[in-house]
Amino acid sequence: MTERTGNLETGRGAQAPSGAAARDPTYTIALLFPPSGADRDYPAVQLAFIGGVAETATTHGYDLLLTPCKSGKDLAFRRMVGERRVDGVIVMEVRREDDRIQHLAETAFPFVAIGRNSETTEVGWVDLDFAGLAGGCVRHLTELGHRRIAFVNKSEQIFNSQYGYARLGSEGYTEAMTELELTPRAYFSGDDIAAGEVVVQQILHDDPATTSLVVMNEAALEGIYRGLTRHGRSVPRDFSVVGVAASRWAEQVSPPLTAAEIPAKEMARIGVDLMVERLTSPASPPRHVLLKPLITLRASTGPCRPVSDAEAEPEFPDFDF
Repeated sequence: MTERTGNLETGRGAQAPSGAAARDPTYTIALLFPPSGADRDYPAVQLAFIGGVAETATTHGYDLLLTPCKSGKDLAFRRMVGERRVDGVIVMEVRREDDRIQHLAETAFPFVAIGRNSETTEVGWVDLDFAGLAGGCVRHLTELGHRRIAFVNKSEQIFNSQYGYARLGSEGYTEAMTELELTPRAYFSGDDIAAGEVVVQQILHDDPATTSLVVMNEAALEGIYRGLTRHGRSVPRDFSVVGVAASRWAEQVSPPLTAAEIPAKEMARIGVDLMVERLTSPASPPRHVLLKPLITLRASTGPCRPVSDAEAEPEFPDFDF
C-alpha cells in the first residue's frame, strides 16, 4: 500500500496526531461550526470561514469534515472523538462555557479554536479583538462629536448562549462609553431586515436624540438603514453608523459602511495552520493570534448634527446584492 503524504508544495508529510499513535492517520480535520442563521443555515460570513478552512486544509494535504454540533453531548461529536475518525478538530462559535472544548481537553484530543475563552489558554487559537474594535468604533464617533451612541448586538439568544464575540463586543462598547462618561445603551437584533428596522424603532423611541450607532450585527444592516430612513434620519448627514463587518456587507449598503473588517479567510487560514502545527509538532507551545484590524473609513459616518435638522428621505437607499 502506498503511504499518503502531506502538502507536496512544502514537502512536509502529515504526521500522526498526538494521542493517536496506535491508529493510522485519517488525513482529515473536523470543523465544529454550528450555523448561526435564524433558520439554522449558514450566513455569508460563516460560509466565508468554511471556504477558507477547506481551501487551506487542502493545501496541507488534509480533507475537511464539517459538523454543526454545538454541544459536547452530541452523539455524533462523541463518536467522532471517541473513535478518532479525524486527526484534529477546529472549534468555532466558541462560548464562554463550552463543553465541546472541555471534552476535547479531557480526552487530550488535538484541537485548536477560532475564537477563545478561559479554557483555551493551553491550546492554539486565533480570534478577533471584538472588545477593542467596539471601543474603537465608539471613539471614532466621539471624535466626530457624537455623544448619544447606541449599540446593536447579535440576538438575545446568541448573547445568552454566551458566544464570545457577542459578549466581548458588548463589553468593549460599554467600557469605552463609561470611560468617556457617556451613557451606554445596548440592544439586541435578529439577523434579518425586519429585526433591523425594529431595533431602530426601539432605539429612537427610547432616545429620539440618538445620533449614531455601533453595529455588531452585519446581517441586520439593511434593516437598520431602512429603519433610519423611515424615521427621517439621513446617513451620514444627520446620523452616523459604524460597525464590525465583512467587507461584503459593508460595501453593499448605501452609503457604504465605515467598519472594521472581519477577515474571515485570514482567520480560517491561521486556524488551519495552528491545527497543522498541533498535529505535526505536538510538543510545541501553543500560539495565540489576536487580530486587530483598522477601521476602514467609508461614507456612513460624519460630524454630529442636531436631530432637529433631520429630514425624511424621499426614497429608500439602494442595496446591491
